[in-house]
Amino acid sequence: MRCPSILHNVILYFAVVFASCNSASVNSQNETADSTNKSTPNAAPPDWIIEGNIYEVNVRQYSPEGTFKAFEGNLPRLKEMGVQTLWFMPINPISKVDRKGALGSYYAVADYTIINPEFGTLQDWKELVNHAHNMGFKVVIDWVPNHTGGDHPWLKSHPDFYMKDSTGKVLSPFDWTDVRQLNFENKEMWDSMTAAMKFWVAETDIDGFRCDHVEKFQSEFWKKCIPELRSQKKLFMLAEAEGSWLFSVGFDMDYGWRLFHTTVDIAAGKRTALSIDTVSTSFDTSSPKNAMQLYFTSNHDENSWNKADYRTMPGPVHAPFAVLTQTMPRGVPLIYSGQEEPVLDSISFFYKDTITFKKFGREKFYKTLLSLRKSNLALSADASFKKESVGNDKAVYSFVREGHGKKILVIANLSSKEQSIKIDDSSLYGNPYNLFMARNETVDSRQWKLHPWGYTVYVY
Repeated sequence: MRCPSILHNVILYFAVVFASCNSASVNSQNETADSTNKSTPNAAPPDWIIEGNIYEVNVRQYSPEGTFKAFEGNLPRLKEMGVQTLWFMPINPISKVDRKGALGSYYAVADYTIINPEFGTLQDWKELVNHAHNMGFKVVIDWVPNHTGGDHPWLKSHPDFYMKDSTGKVLSPFDWTDVRQLNFENKEMWDSMTAAMKFWVAETDIDGFRCDHVEKFQSEFWKKCIPELRSQKKLFMLAEAEGSWLFSVGFDMDYGWRLFHTTVDIAAGKRTALSIDTVSTSFDTSSPKNAMQLYFTSNHDENSWNKADYRTMPGPVHAPFAVLTQTMPRGVPLIYSGQEEPVLDSISFFYKDTITFKKFGREKFYKTLLSLRKSNLALSADASFKKESVGNDKAVYSFVREGHGKKILVIANLSSKEQSIKIDDSSLYGNPYNLFMARNETVDSRQWKLHPWGYTVYVY
């Protein structure tokens, strides 16, 4: 998804919503649903995602060739780093009508059941998925249900699948002039959309979908679609949206947008570490027990449009927040293509902008965290979470995760100033393993200093 202009966003959002939903009360994707949704639990997600992780693949930019075959050569490196789930940005062809830039947006889909020829063939994709599966990866594809590109065949064969203005012109959502808004009042469109999604499961054995731009006016569609998809295979369903209602319609995970924006504000000195508790409490009290969120410091949108994480969390600022994404409860961490390098620039959306992999400066850091997440049951879904006060709570965020006889202590300095650390909880005293120093250390009541943006993870 791309970021719309604010004014056009507001105007067209209400035009589309009221046209498609009539008198229904519609909430935006960032709405927190009311507490009634908490009493409607979602089905248990696939076991493999609960302690898993996700790596977002930008095929176009991943290599000079920008193909599936070229990306496939990276599987051993990503496996060694500890990546479990590969999320591929849309693999469909891109519309040419009203195309933006030289290559257009992945999210202006020209056909739901065809491979983008820039990336290769359907056989190339099947071979990539099969290779990934044989190496132990899970594969998720990006799905764009809200709109199609400007030359999608449905515009001619099923024009009633689309929203139109009073003159009969098909609408574009927001200022995304390269796409056309689908009509979720049309149930025949539901069937066609679901059939297209089933195609990728049946033909290529993918493990789930990351669904782009999910809105509440789509609710009835997802209630019908997701069970049908899961009749083929127990799929993982991730919504690019935020709100408890998503879990009541069948999604396993939503986007931790509020946590992300909170951490960006903390990094900029606009908020304190205490604000994390506010966000976490809100999610805990409004969502079903087995609901999960995607935690991240960057993704394709935030990198391309908002300079994440090379400006939002520059240099050493990134690390403590990345530690939190990997260790906080009820979340699954995301790493975007190039963050392991790291790429210190935006990656273009509409043009060829090849990522240069050379130094892999964060690869060891990520591997350490991903290995801990995979091997230590203190980070399991049913492990407890307890906040610890070890210093200035406005600057230092600290907590204990414990379960199955395992325990970890996380201490993160979320400030640009050195902080004094003193652990008063005697249950944490001992000789735990310092994860990043790779050695055992004495933990007791003595005070010590944690440098700006510093972090420590103790494994007991």
